[in-house]
Amino acid sequence: MSDIAERKSTRAPTQAFNPKRGAVRRDSTFKLVVSNDLTAVPQQRSWASKQVEGLKDIIIQPINILLVFVPLGICSAKMEWGPLSTFSCNFMAIVPLAAVLGASTEALAAHTGQMIGGLLNATFGNAVEMLVTVSAIRANLVAVVQQSLIGSILSNLLLVMGMAFIASGMVQTTSVFNSTGAGTSMSCLVLASLALTLPTVFAHMPEAETHDSAHLSRIISVILAFVYCAFLVFQLRTHAELFTGGEEDDHEPEKLLSVGTSVSVLFATTCAVACCSEILVDSIQGLSETYGLPQSFIGLILLPIVGNAAEHATAVTAARKGMMDLALGIAVGSSTQIALFVVPCAVMFGWAWEQPMNLNFTVFETTCQMLTVFLVSQVLAHGETNWLHGAMLMTVYAFIAVQTLFIPNGVH
Repeated sequence: MSDIAERKSTRAPTQAFNPKRGAVRRDSTFKLVVSNDLTAVPQQRSWASKQVEGLKDIIIQPINILLVFVPLGICSAKMEWGPLSTFSCNFMAIVPLAAVLGASTEALAAHTGQMIGGLLNATFGNAVEMLVTVSAIRANLVAVVQQSLIGSILSNLLLVMGMAFIASGMVQTTSVFNSTGAGTSMSCLVLASLALTLPTVFAHMPEAETHDSAHLSRIISVILAFVYCAFLVFQLRTHAELFTGGEEDDHEPEKLLSVGTSVSVLFATTCAVACCSEILVDSIQGLSETYGLPQSFIGLILLPIVGNAAEHATAVTAARKGMMDLALGIAVGSSTQIALFVVPCAVMFGWAWEQPMNLNFTVFETTCQMLTVFLVSQVLAHGETNWLHGAMLMTVYAFIAVQTLFIPNGVH
């Protein structure tokens, strides 16, 4: 009897069962299913349950209430509700679609390495801007394309960053961030600003030919694309530690969605965005003519906001939680992708469809971009910021938005 008692005492203690809690979760993959007789049976989560949970994380979000505007936007074009209703419905429809597109891209990038994941985020992270660009180029709205690309850079650097600084300033007096990584991205933006300025200066030279400006724009676009590839290698491979913020979490999240499910969601969302963006672009001309809304305001202000709405919300939320490096990575990183990746792609698309898409922007657009890049470079140079910096950035954005209301159509 003493031997039996000794063996019982050396057994590992069992975990107590709480009838109110039911099953006791061990980790993200296994759980204990406890029956009435206190018998624990390990059970693995099925593939289907992981897919359902992953889809819930993407779909069940407050912003996705606006998905109701997707069918309304398509119906508005088919039933000819008018340019204002068509533009408004599709404008609201693209906002949640952009959020779903970004979430599915991240789910797919989780199954790849850093380099492939970075390329995926670069390609599909700005998919809304790319699809709107393609639709506008095919509709021969080159001026709208140029304005929307410059407007995306301005909205990220002025509106998003300004709101992020103000949101962070409501929680803490001074926000500290990794100035090295942000400074590297801003250096690339300065390079892109110079590259986008040169064709504009060339076009204003005496005896400058239009076809020469187009050739110059294509050459510069190819060079910018190579610079962006080099920047990806620098950011994700050779100097990845420079872009790691202090709030980074080393824990790798569980990969819920499979590659097939992520690709399916990505494909379906891309098709929906392509459809809504094409209808949105087709309604711009009628909206401008019917209600007298300048195309410069639509291209520089409205279209960039709808394309970056999900990123705007993420950046502001991250800044309010103290994750300033993440907020700056969204604002500055998205601007860098647009300047070095989306803009060259737009020029190549125009070349393929024989449309006069080039880098000959207006003096107003070029000046706004150059001054914005240098202003933000000064703000980020010290590695810390406060709410006053955010207020100044948003004030500059308000100046630009007001002036676009006074630019007459046909300036290009």
